[in-house]
Amino acid sequence: MTTSSTNSPSNASSTPARAVLFHEIGGPDVLTVEEVELPAPGPGEVLVRVEALALNRAEALFRSGGYFYQPTLPGSRNGYEAAGEVEAVGEGVTGFAPGDPVLSAGNFDLGVHGVYGDRVLLPETSLVARPAGADPVTAAAVWLTYTTAYGALVERAGMRPGDHVLITGASSGAGTAAIQVARRAGAVPIVTTRTEAKRRRLYDLGAEHVIVSDDEDVVKETRRLTGGQGVDIVFDAIGGAGFAALGEAVVPDGTLVSYGWLDQQPILLPRRWPLTVHGYADFVVTGNPEGRRRAAHYIGSGLADGTLRPVVAEVFDGLDRIRDAHRLMETNTHTGKIVVRVE
Repeated sequence: MTTSSTNSPSNASSTPARAVLFHEIGGPDVLTVEEVELPAPGPGEVLVRVEALALNRAEALFRSGGYFYQPTLPGSRNGYEAAGEVEAVGEGVTGFAPGDPVLSAGNFDLGVHGVYGDRVLLPETSLVARPAGADPVTAAAVWLTYTTAYGALVERAGMRPGDHVLITGASSGAGTAAIQVARRAGAVPIVTTRTEAKRRRLYDLGAEHVIVSDDEDVVKETRRLTGGQGVDIVFDAIGGAGFAALGEAVVPDGTLVSYGWLDQQPILLPRRWPLTVHGYADFVVTGNPEGRRRAAHYIGSGLADGTLRPVVAEVFDGLDRIRDAHRLMETNTHTGKIVVRVE
C-alpha cells in the first residue's frame, strides 16, 4: 500500500457520479439511480471509483424500514460493501494514495456513506486494502461475511478445533462464510436451512450435517448428531422467539451468538444455564484499527491458501440492475452473496 498523502489534481473540483438513492421506505422499486456531484475529498477523506458492490440483508432491511436505525429521507444512500480503486485523497490521508485497490469496511452510517454508486467518498478509516490478487467481484463479496463469521466465532466465541458449531440460516453470505471459518479452525459445522432444495449445496460447501428446519426439529437433530451432548457454539442469524429454543441445543456452559434478526419479533433468551449469550455486531471487528488489521490478515491469508472462497450466488452487470439484485435477495432462493459489477 502506498503511504503518500499527495492529493491528485481531481481534488480541485467536484466529481460527477451515479448513486443509488431512495426517497421513501419500501420494496426494491424505491431504489433509483441518480446523477450526483461529489465534493473533493476533505481532510481524512478518500474518493473511490467503485468496480463492484455486494448486497447484505441489512441493506434490504434498511431500505424497507426494518433495520435497527432508520434512513434519513429523502435522498438516503445504501450499501456497506464495495471493491474499487482510490481516485483522490484529502489532506492528512496517509494510508492510501490514488491507484490503490481498496474495500469499504462497512463501519459507517448507510444513509450517509452507502456505497451503492460508481464513485463514493469515504473516511480513510472506512477503507481497507484489497486482498492481493482478488478480482473486484471476489473482493466485494469477502469483507462483511468473513469479518462477521471470524469475529463472532473466533474472537467472541473462542472456537477451537473439535468444537461442534450450529449455523442457522446457513445459505446466507455470512452462513456460507461461517462454514468455511469453522472448517479452517478444525471445528465441525452443523447447519440449518429452511427447505430441502439447499441441502445438497450446503454439503458441497463443507457442512458436516444439514438440518432442514421446515421438516426436522433443529434441537432434536442437533442433539442426535452430537451423541446427545449438543453443540459448543450456536451462530444464529434468525433471532426471535426461536432463539430461546436454541439454548437446548448447546452443551452446558456453551455459547450462543446472535448476529441477525431475520425474525423481526423480539429475541427471547434461553433459560438453560450456565451458558453465554453474545449479541454480535460487525463493529466489534471493523470499528477499530487493530480489529480491521486482524480481520484483513485473516481474510487475505485464507484467500491465499484457499481455505476461504467466497460463495457468489449471482453477478448482475451494471448499477441499473440494483433493483433486480434486491428482488433476488428477497426471494431467499440464492446461496451466498449477490454482487453487482459496476464497471
